[in-house]
Amino acid sequence: MNRVTADSNVIISALNWGGKPAQFVELARHRQIELAVSVSIVNEIARILEVKLKWSPEDAADARRRIGRFTTLVSPTETIEAIPADPTDNRILECAVTAGSEVIVSGDRHLLALGDRRALACRRRR
Repeated sequence: MNRVTADSNVIISALNWGGKPAQFVELARHRQIELAVSVSIVNEIARILEVKLKWSPEDAADARRRIGRFTTLVSPTETIEAIPADPTDNRILECAVTAGSEVIVSGDRHLLALGDRRALACRRRR
């Protein structure tokens, strides 16, 4: 099974709008991939849902619980500062490295600019 880390925006899009991001999340729900998250990622998802998308605190808490049912929680021990322009992207990298993810799923320009270099580093850490 492939181990994957997703940018928080992918999960937010799945929860709020559906489409391709929801299809991706369904892979994790059906255990076709192992989706790794960290507390930082889940906190960022809940914050965006509440603050930017105006979800109620109760609905955001429910989203946290649902995410916990189909993801693997990891606790990064390494701090990565590869993307100074957007520190939250660094939390995605930390999760991926800790989980040994084979792939980072993202549409974020900062993460995409890293290319395969970070993915290779993640694989080497296994």
